[in-house]
Formats: sequence, structure tokens, C-alpha cells
Amino acid sequence: MILLSGFADESALDKTIDQQFAAFAALGLRYFTIRFIDAGDGVKNVMQLSEPEIDLVLQAMDAYGLSVSSIGSPIGKVKLLDVDDGTANQFFPFDQYLENSVARACELADRFNTKLIRGFSFYHPVGTAPENHIEQVSEQLKQICQVCDENGLSFGLEVEANLVGQNANLLESIYKQVDHPALCLIFDGGNLVTQGFRTEEVVQQFSQLLPMLGWIHIKDYRHPGTVQRIEHVDEESLSHYVPSSMGQSGHREILSILKRELDGLLQRVRERGLPGLFIDLEPHVKGGGQFGGFSGPDGFGIALRDFCKLLDAEGLTYSLRDYVDL
Repeated sequence: MILLSGFADESALDKTIDQQFAAFAALGLRYFTIRFIDAGDGVKNVMQLSEPEIDLVLQAMDAYGLSVSSIGSPIGKVKLLDVDDGTANQFFPFDQYLENSVARACELADRFNTKLIRGFSFYHPVGTAPENHIEQVSEQLKQICQVCDENGLSFGLEVEANLVGQNANLLESIYKQVDHPALCLIFDGGNLVTQGFRTEEVVQQFSQLLPMLGWIHIKDYRHPGTVQRIEHVDEESLSHYVPSSMGQSGHREILSILKRELDGLLQRVRERGLPGLFIDLEPHVKGGGQFGGFSGPDGFGIALRDFCKLLDAEGLTYSLRDYVDL
């Protein structure tokens, strides 16, 4: 029912194929999200991999017994408007972006035999209200979803700080305006806590987004002082990520809600051709930033075992590798 996965690049210091895959195989995972990887020609985002590098990754996946759960693309993590707002975020004309980046992500999903592409809701200019940009974002995402759907894929929109879809209300508005079967949402409690949402607010937002979810990311954060709402998050300065039972996201309450609603969620994801509900660990326990994070093999193992204890406490069924898998 629940298929455990994770961002494999978080487990490897040098992000090489063997470091990532050996760590995940040893931890008992069968699935991974592919994001950054060194396939022999330096560390690259999956979107930049050459065909020979893809072949090497596929060969190693077979050798280590791993499958890709989703393409960890950065689609939508670019400026919505060509405005100098003091950030280093890039802007691309949307037609060009759709033709190149989105099409490339679909090709990669086919090569890696996954139905899921992770993406984002675009950066609005700093200092402007995100709700004022929902119409344009929704129109662009609808076109992205159409391309994904034509390729038999689903596009997952992740809740994250500084983007138009930075909280449940905004994401729900986008989801309803896009109104496309290929669109689903990705919940990430840690990405809400870093914005200053309190535990009860994070749990409420999970309940709000649950009917629209496609899969779930697991990371958590504990503020060293009083929690305060932050309009624009300096992602590179965040340094208090913790395993899922130790932070302020309310994962115990979230999993209790998930257990009650799991049958309906499973039905929806299976209608999109998925084998179950993917829960993707992205712990960041040794540091995180705008485009990724690091946990190391030890930190990733700690985060995984910690999360499994939460699943066990709720009686939620999952599986790791066993002797019969050897």
C-alpha cells in the first residue's frame, strides 16, 4: 500500500551512482527519486543527463534492484515574470520552457519507467502577493499537465516557500483553476514549518490538500526559538532539519489522518497507473537549500528508521527488503 522512496542524492557525499544506490539498497529501499547524480561525467541534475549516462544509471538500477518513483525535476522553479527582484532565479520564455524542459522531463520519465514528475508553481516577484499570480500560473501549469498527460504521466506540484503555491490555500486555488486530471499535489510538512506555520496549521493544511494529493514528501524542521511567520524564506540559511518524529510538522497526526483516508487516496493514484502511494523521504538532516539537501548514508538511515517507527505506531503497512529479495 505505502511504497517508501527517497531522494537518493541525499544519501551520498559525492552523489555517484554507486554511493547512492549502495546506500539505498543497504537501507532496504526499493524505490528512489532521481535528482542529482554523477554518472561518470560529474554531478548533474537528471534533466542534464546524456544518453550514455542514462544507460549507466539504468544498468546500475538493475544491478542494485532499484526502481525510480519520480523524476525530481526542477520544473516550475523559475521566475514567472522577467523581473529583477534581487534574486538569482532564472527566467525562461514559457513556450521555450514547455518545448524544451517539460518535454525533456517526459522523455526521462519514459526512460526511467516512472509515471511521476515532481514540479513547482513558479517564483512570483519578491514583494508581490502570490495570489495575484494564480491565473497566469494556472494557465502555464495546465499546458504542462497537458504535455504530461499526452505521455501518460502525472505532474506533482510541491508546496514550497517563495513560490506562488506556498501554502494549502494557494495550492488548492491553483489546482481548481488548472482542473486537469494529470495534476496532483505533493505535501511536505517541513516546507510549511520553515515558513513559520505552527504544527496545528500544518496538520490542517494536510487535511485540506489530502483529496488532491498524488504523493507525500517527508522532511521536518524544528525552530530553535519562537515560531514566526516569514514572508520570504532564505532557504540557504535553514539549518534545523530533523527526523520526522522530532520536528514541528505533526507527522504523527498527519499519519493518523492518512490511515483513515488511505483507501480513497490509493484508489485515486491507481487510476493514474501507480502501484501504490509513494512516500518520499527528503530529510535534509545535515543541511538543505533551494535545490536540494544532504543527509549522508548515516543521516538518511536515521531518518528512515525514525519514520518507519511512526508508520508502525499507526499500523500503516509498508515493506523493506527482506532475505527473500536477495
